[in-house]
Amino acid sequence: MPTLTTTGPVHVLDFGADENRFAPAWLDEVHVHLDTVTAGKEPAALVTTGSGKYYSNGLDLDWLTSHPDDAVKYVASIHDLLARVLSLPVPTVAAVNGHAFGGGAMLAMAHDFRLMRADRGYFCFPEADLNLPFSAGMAALVQAKLTPAAAVASMTTGQRFGGAQAAALGLVDATESLENLPAAAIERVAPLAGKDRGTLQAIKSTMFGPALAALREPGK
Repeated sequence: MPTLTTTGPVHVLDFGADENRFAPAWLDEVHVHLDTVTAGKEPAALVTTGSGKYYSNGLDLDWLTSHPDDAVKYVASIHDLLARVLSLPVPTVAAVNGHAFGGGAMLAMAHDFRLMRADRGYFCFPEADLNLPFSAGMAALVQAKLTPAAAVASMTTGQRFGGAQAAALGLVDATESLENLPAAAIERVAPLAGKDRGTLQAIKSTMFGPALAALREPGK
């Protein structure tokens, strides 16, 4: 399950050592930690990462298959998390330590910045190969962060991008060795931790207004 630690003003949210799929209990735990990150008024920033070979493999398809009547509610809960991270009132960076697939890649995209392990791991939107069209909210989120060419190259192909390819396409901002990844992520956001929360959230809400509206629209 996810755990939260702090390094100065930076909160480091470790999603866990397994595939870090979006099981309902996992989602609830992440929200609890985000409550901690956003509590108070002192300087704060957020780094998310994983501690195994995965950053996150996204939707828990096994859980969804066994709970088909809860599918709409489940997707809405994922939209809620994506919207929350996208508009979080503190600076955020995803330290992509390994594979980020589907919803896991979307969660990384919801952050302000993304750093990725250089030597191993794939960043991938596999929906085209899984016959799972993007929801309107998920598509709007990805398209809000990418150029049109990068969106086509990543959303319609199902291609798996290694760190260097992901950086070249703009899926991530930079790559780092696994050993340097946590420190680099902290270094990226620590100087921004003192930004006024209300102002930062207002800026993000304006910048990503259409994506946030699509994520928050019932049934979309």
